[in-house]
Amino acid sequence: MAGLLLALAFPGFELAGLAWLAPGLMLAAAAGATRGDAFRLGYLAGLVFWLASLYWLLLIPATGFPILGWLALAAYLALFQGVWVWLCWWCAPAGPEVSAANLLPPTRLARLRWAFLCAVLWVALEMLRARLLSGFPWSLLGVSQFQLPPLLQISAVTGVYGVSFLVAWTSAGWFCAARQLLQPGATRGVLAAETALPLLTVALVFASGYFTLTRPPGETRPLRVTVVQPSIPQTMIWDHSANDERFARLLELTERALTNHTDLLLWPEAALPELNDASHAAITNLAARHAVWFLFGADDVQLRPGAVSETDVIYFNAAWLVGPRGHLADVYHKQRLVIFGEYVPLAGWLPFLKWLTPITGAFTPGRTPAQFPLRDLGLHAAPLICFEDVFPHGVRAHVTNETDLLVNLTNDGWFGESAAQRQHAANAIFRAIENGAPLVRACNNGLSGWVDERGRLREILRDERGGIHGPGFATFTVELPVTPAPRPFYQRHGDVFGWACVALGALAVARRAIPRKSQA
Repeated sequence: MAGLLLALAFPGFELAGLAWLAPGLMLAAAAGATRGDAFRLGYLAGLVFWLASLYWLLLIPATGFPILGWLALAAYLALFQGVWVWLCWWCAPAGPEVSAANLLPPTRLARLRWAFLCAVLWVALEMLRARLLSGFPWSLLGVSQFQLPPLLQISAVTGVYGVSFLVAWTSAGWFCAARQLLQPGATRGVLAAETALPLLTVALVFASGYFTLTRPPGETRPLRVTVVQPSIPQTMIWDHSANDERFARLLELTERALTNHTDLLLWPEAALPELNDASHAAITNLAARHAVWFLFGADDVQLRPGAVSETDVIYFNAAWLVGPRGHLADVYHKQRLVIFGEYVPLAGWLPFLKWLTPITGAFTPGRTPAQFPLRDLGLHAAPLICFEDVFPHGVRAHVTNETDLLVNLTNDGWFGESAAQRQHAANAIFRAIENGAPLVRACNNGLSGWVDERGRLREILRDERGGIHGPGFATFTVELPVTPAPRPFYQRHGDVFGWACVALGALAVARRAIPRKSQA
């Protein structure tokens, strides 16, 4: 039940309040369990959560076996919930009145410390999940609260991990309160006593965030950004015989979008079928005729270093910038590739892994972030491709003191019309707060829109049906500060809070392990 409730808290259902209960319910399931059962129960909850949350992986129109990828990824990610419950079980203080297996520390102070430690361990494991095996920081616990901007403002200091901490801490406090209420002679005052500290902290964070959001903004200047969302089916992207039709549809939609002047035109990732002489002429002419900066996604094909043949090439997933005079101004190569989507690990040794993916080749990762100078507009844009905007530490590396705007080009068309698009956007919202810069998203089939530097989703591209997935276009007026504010603490110093949780969690586990080992 805990895993299902947690899945319901995220985009798709967005019952955010359930996230404040789910971790505590995982602990409740392990109360009275053995050490091995504590892990298994946590793992089961995690498995249910990930299978339900990532159901859209089954929608990939692949000739391989997407169900195997869905099961394998869920099975891996569930390990983190299993380890969390097991570590909380391990670190529960034992006294003469209670055993650690019952997860009920004997004194109120011990319970407060233990609930705090549960939240520390949750964040520590999220930090590891964001980095291990190239990282997958999708749907961190704090992301479930993406529709509560006052609460999210703590992310400017702690990153999204601060919100995860508050949710996990409060949930562990609810668990302690519920267990105490079941004890003989318990009164309703127990509930307040066990949860007062985390709830007070949440209230203070919320109040601080509210005042931040209501503070009068400084002087701003408008930037008109036009986003074209073609909603190209993934099967059409893979069908090279449809390239001409696909490009013609994209150009027609773009001409309709540019009836009014705009400063910056965006196409999503993989929008251009092929960057050849004909398409190059078409897009440079488009930019020059409308005197617009033009940022779009298309593959970059280069000769492999040391190549002896013109067919010995490497592929980059790239974002290209064309200037208003029709000149090619800059290019960025995507650094974080999607496993089984853009490369197959160990394909040389385990060729059967290629059955799990529809791709026939592999991309090469880029080496450095980019800052695209839009000189006559007096601003710099940091391009991000696909799920690069999901990584807190990754996006931070793309931002400098010059960065005025984050731009994400993505194609979530792999997953049909599902919750994947809204989940992706919910994750991305935190990057604007963490880095103190607005974020504009141009997506193949949603969710296109822009987020201000406070994490408020200001405008969304709606299709003719009023949904987010269909073809369409929109021009957003993005407000940029005339005098940029200092960068947030998180952007300047990184995951100080997250690494502190890793260190504190490791110390707590080590301290707990050493006495038990000596008693053995």
